Amino acid sequence: MSNEASKTNEPPLIAAYRGRPTPHTPVWFMRQAGRSLPEYRRIREGVPMLESCRRPELVCEITLQPVRRHGVDAAILFSDIVVPLAAAGVGVEIVAGTGPVVAEPIRTEADLARLRGQADLSFISESVRLVTAELGDVPLVGFAGAPFTLASYLIEGGPSRTHAATKALMYGQPETWHALCAWLAELTREFLQTQVSAGAAAVQLFDSWAGTLSAADYRRYVAPHSAYVLAGLADAGVPRIHFGVDTAELLPAMAEAGADVVGVDWRTPLDVAARRIGGALPVQGNLDPCVLFAPWPVIETEVRRVLTEGAAAPGHVFNLGHGVLPETDPSVLTRVVELVHEVSTQ
Repeated sequence: MSNEASKTNEPPLIAAYRGRPTPHTPVWFMRQAGRSLPEYRRIREGVPMLESCRRPELVCEITLQPVRRHGVDAAILFSDIVVPLAAAGVGVEIVAGTGPVVAEPIRTEADLARLRGQADLSFISESVRLVTAELGDVPLVGFAGAPFTLASYLIEGGPSRTHAATKALMYGQPETWHALCAWLAELTREFLQTQVSAGAAAVQLFDSWAGTLSAADYRRYVAPHSAYVLAGLADAGVPRIHFGVDTAELLPAMAEAGADVVGVDWRTPLDVAARRIGGALPVQGNLDPCVLFAPWPVIETEVRRVLTEGAAAPGHVFNLGHGVLPETDPSVLTRVVELVHEVSTQ
């Protein structure tokens, strides 16, 4: 490793996202601010999820909790991918044990008339400003759900295993599909721009359900809308991460959509992923979250493997291949951060 990054006072996370030398491999965890932490469960007690995302002081405290506890190299804004939908007037609630539930699903062209253009995102700006004032040199990663994933929730009315209604509209009413995704892309772009304007140092576009698509369908029905979102941040001066679940066959197309960094789930080794996206972009990932329940010697072996495979890319940010599971022992996450820093510094 080199100390060039430290000479410029660039945080290791941002240096890695830009493919520059870092003093150690930076690490953060998706869903690090959440149910695995007892302090999170205490502060959220009795407060509905969406309401907690609208309270800037609460968002700030929850976002900071894992930074204090684990010593990670980045904070991830505490929010939810359906927050901008609710801010734009969509009737959506996050139901415990189920996930986002939409009161009136979008199924026809006529349903599009219910979607309004303006969203009040002032609470997001205030939340980000509060967080960044407390973080000091630790960068904040902002995020948003990608148009396809948000469209799936709007069309299905909630989580789905098959996404049958989503695909039915996509294939059967392509004009309606593209109109819906265009509206979502505009909303998502505004949501991310708001976070960057308030101080977020990087942004991640989550396409949680894109892995249900073929590469051809992704390119035809999804990529143009994700590309529109990412293009809106092209001049913002912050790294743009594009992440999806079960997207091994989509990695080249996701990179082409305008990502600076490609997030990789645990199914694809990082060296393989780096080759699939042409070897020019940094990668993020990709320890299986379930590995954290194994004995420590197993965890250590897997962490070292991910670090070795990540070295094949121009830059690597260590993360999980998806979010921290609620049952995860927080002390294990702290040990993983220490191990990543120790091994990569050597």
